[in-house]
Amino acid sequence: MTDIVDELKWRGLIALSTDEDALRKAFADGPVTFYCGFDPTAPSLHLGNLVQILTMRRIQEAGNRPLALVGGATGLIGDPKPTAERTLNAPEVVAGWVERLRAQITPLLHFDGPNAAVMVNNLDWTQGLSAIEFLRDIGKHFRVNKMIAKEAVSRRLNSDAGISYTEFSYQILQGMDFLELYRRHGCTLQTGGSDQWGNLTSGTDLIHRTEPDAVVHALGTPLITKADGTKFGKTESGTVWLDPEMTTPYAFYQFWVNADDRDVSKFLRIFSFRSREEIEELERQTEERPQARAAQRALAEELTTLVHGAGQTAAVIAASKALFGQGELAELDDRTLAAALSEVPHIQVAEPAAVVDLFAEVGLVASKSAARRTVKEGGAYVNNVKVTAEDAVPAREDLLHGRWLVLRRGKKNLAAVEVMGA
Repeated sequence: MTDIVDELKWRGLIALSTDEDALRKAFADGPVTFYCGFDPTAPSLHLGNLVQILTMRRIQEAGNRPLALVGGATGLIGDPKPTAERTLNAPEVVAGWVERLRAQITPLLHFDGPNAAVMVNNLDWTQGLSAIEFLRDIGKHFRVNKMIAKEAVSRRLNSDAGISYTEFSYQILQGMDFLELYRRHGCTLQTGGSDQWGNLTSGTDLIHRTEPDAVVHALGTPLITKADGTKFGKTESGTVWLDPEMTTPYAFYQFWVNADDRDVSKFLRIFSFRSREEIEELERQTEERPQARAAQRALAEELTTLVHGAGQTAAVIAASKALFGQGELAELDDRTLAAALSEVPHIQVAEPAAVVDLFAEVGLVASKSAARRTVKEGGAYVNNVKVTAEDAVPAREDLLHGRWLVLRRGKKNLAAVEVMGA
């Protein structure tokens, strides 16, 4: 098997490490028990979290044991945001989010076999801890001057918002997590994003102070950037979540299909479990025939299957083809069709209207006269059927699932009409 450190470096997944050579030796001597934490500050994980989960999976598949920590305690506080205090959520809300996050992580790691993953919750070792015990046993090992120097803290201290003691103390709680997992499970490595580096090293520092003979490590993955300068994991409609109710499988699939050619190589290395040879071949195809989007489609199919399952992926691919005239729209289920059409310009009407009116109203053309020209030139389609009459009006029986019309101008310009009075 390829050295896991070399593999992570080739994939661009190592930004920071406490001691790369020592970590490489630890893996060679292995197995290493390691952990990554996920705070339930929302009802779903997102693509940034997926980077961490899949990094855990790579390390696990190299023969090491992961601990997936869903922070029922730290989720009640949240790590410091760059600009303002977090809104604190009710304990019962956070407890519900803990279960949702655990359910999302479980299919993505291996919870059986010789290096079976273990799910842990830091509420188990904090809820019975008194404030005096916390300050005496843990707080005394932290130096305020070092805590203030942490980037997340210093940034807030220099802002108008300042920082509360609650968020300031977050790094102590995360440091205590590493110590507890070291003592309970023999955990010697914490992984996380490089933006969390201050919190990661809080744990290594605390263990070095309390367990002088311990050899522990931290590994930070890089912040993922996009070539166009926009934030990774965001679309015009917002964050790309793993929960299908918050980001539909269709929208999830389209996020990857629409990846910039300049980014797709990076995304393949970070997210795909294909071999180096397969990835390099897809990179070559992108360079030679970018219009085919072979790498984007391969990545979209792999990740949608990983997160949402093969059945949903097949439905999404069928919808993508059918929308552009390469399949039967009538064969798509209502949920998949609705999800797909939510990603294109769409309007709601009470009754079916003339095709030229609908084309103009939804914005496929600039005017009704332009719509008539499109019909005359043979470029207007309703539900993949070419419109030949300028005065055509769809019938109610034309509505897909009793409410949808799919409009297309030419080969690629799509829009939808939802007939609310149907």
